[in-house]
Amino acid sequence: MEKFIPYAKLSKKKKRELDAKKRGTWAISPVTRKPANPRAYNRNKAQKWSDDDSASVPFAV
Repeated sequence: MEKFIPYAKLSKKKKRELDAKKRGTWAISPVTRKPANPRAYNRNKAQKWSDDDSASVPFAV
């Protein structure tokens, strides 16, 4: 039987091991489900605007 050591006195490595045992796995990652910031610059949106071919067509007479 292992001797009881209070959590506060455990080494950093042992604390990590205990925390990993207690922690379950997420069914879905909460980070990936965070909504995008609407005020943030979106590089993909900027590329789509510059790839628009409607400006390259000459005027029809």
